[in-house]
Amino acid sequence: MNGGERIAEVLGRQGVRFLFTLCGGHISPILVAARRRGVRVVDVRHEASAVFAADAVARLTGVPGVAAVTAGPGLTNTLTAVKNAQLAQSPLVLLGGATATILRGRGALQDIDQRALMAPHVKRVLTTRRVRDLVPAVEEAFLEARRGVPGPVFVECPVDLLYDAETVRRWYGAKSGSDSRRLGERARQWYLRRHVRRLFAGAEAVSVSDPPRVVPPDSDRDDVARAARLLRRAERPVILVGSQALLSVAEAGALARALEVIGAPVYLSGMARGLLGAEHPLLRRQRRKEALREADLVILAGTPCDFRLDYGRHIGRGADIVALNRSADALGRNRTPTLGAETAPEVFLRALAPQVEGAPSRWAAWLERLREREVEREREIDAQTAAGGSDGVNPLALCRAIDAALPDDSVLVADGGDFVATASYVVRPRRPLSWLDPGVFGTLGVGAGFALGAALCRPEAEVWLLYGDGAAGYSLAEMDTFVRHGIGVIAVVGNDAGWTQIARDQVEILKDDVGTVLARTDYERVAEGFGAAGLRIEKPADIAPALSEARRLVRARRPVLVNAWLAKTEFRKGSMSI
Repeated sequence: MNGGERIAEVLGRQGVRFLFTLCGGHISPILVAARRRGVRVVDVRHEASAVFAADAVARLTGVPGVAAVTAGPGLTNTLTAVKNAQLAQSPLVLLGGATATILRGRGALQDIDQRALMAPHVKRVLTTRRVRDLVPAVEEAFLEARRGVPGPVFVECPVDLLYDAETVRRWYGAKSGSDSRRLGERARQWYLRRHVRRLFAGAEAVSVSDPPRVVPPDSDRDDVARAARLLRRAERPVILVGSQALLSVAEAGALARALEVIGAPVYLSGMARGLLGAEHPLLRRQRRKEALREADLVILAGTPCDFRLDYGRHIGRGADIVALNRSADALGRNRTPTLGAETAPEVFLRALAPQVEGAPSRWAAWLERLREREVEREREIDAQTAAGGSDGVNPLALCRAIDAALPDDSVLVADGGDFVATASYVVRPRRPLSWLDPGVFGTLGVGAGFALGAALCRPEAEVWLLYGDGAAGYSLAEMDTFVRHGIGVIAVVGNDAGWTQIARDQVEILKDDVGTVLARTDYERVAEGFGAAGLRIEKPADIAPALSEARRLVRARRPVLVNAWLAKTEFRKGSMSI
């Protein structure tokens, strides 16, 4: 077995089904061995997409996603995606090739200080120096990625640890015997042979282990009891559930049942969207800011007080706050909670539910008030949806049509600014773990990678990729990946010919649109060039037929891109975040 085969054996034992990559000589043995062991190797057109796809797999399955990239620029191309995974707390393992151990620092191809580069952006960097290090390093990477606050782990794999010993000897020029009379050459040969022996020594004695069970952080019973007392005396409680509460993928259903038992109004954000379905009586989607300001108790389940809550200012000053988070650093960020529990939010809420079973009758008026606001806001959106556009279709009308077309078993991937944020008001995920967005980092370019990972994990589901036309430019080439690997995805590009989320405020404040103007590019023709199907929407009457045709095509595992020309609207005016 070479080093690549040893890594592949670990991947199989860890339950890895997909390995995402962009090929390179530094990592070829890993790819070949993984495929031979039944791991599906999916090669993409940009290394960032490989990591985004691994991130999506982790979010949807709970098993760390895995990407393998070559050294140097192959690794630097992953940085944004790795940082996105770190901030989103996604468990993944990044295998990175590296220059041969004996050539480090001598000007070898693509030799850079990869450890220093990656260390700030991952939970841990694991470096291997001998073949026998590979198995324990990769096993430790999987464990570290899952425990505590999950996140990415980087394993550096020098190329001379991945190939067989005879090949490495040939590279080194380490002859089995040397009759050179030159003392320097004889010393060099002795050193090279010794180095190869040390590289491979003891590798056969290292065995692969079954992965240990990782238990999410438990909840303190006193904290749960205190939270129950706060909830029982509350008049206007609100529960805000964030992505972190969905890290225990298998427990999503139990978490939803716990929220039903508690009976307080629930707002969902990030990966938690869809947790209660589309129309649950406790679910509230609109005018969250007003609800938080009026609430007398706010339970933050996996959501810190960052910019998304205006650094805590969305919550009324007199409200009690129960903060539940795996990260101690996040508990008191910007607002000091009444109760801060370093725990898995889903575990805490499941423990809380039996202690407060049955919503008090006094919450009925509060629930009704929030419901009436929901209805009022929906009417406002309906009125804005009905407004026509002079050039293209109203984005709200398009989003309403997408929402109407979605089957119950669908996954939504969000990659964009203004169009995607508009969709978040209108398009409703139907089930738990059916919404993928970048998270707190606000990264553009996640779309194709996320959609790739989602389609592989959920082959029976319709995967809808909602693209802004700016964001589409980052990963449109992955249409080629979808075609080559038979991945059916419906990509809808909201094409308003601009970076509209930025342009709105920039033009109003600075009176200049520099850098924010795009063209009405024929994105559907680009997709066709890669072998996908392309459709265009230019007017309202085109919407229904185009979406229907897209669904027909994708059922045959053909990727589809729908280029939707959007009219300009003021729906999200003044929404710039800082």
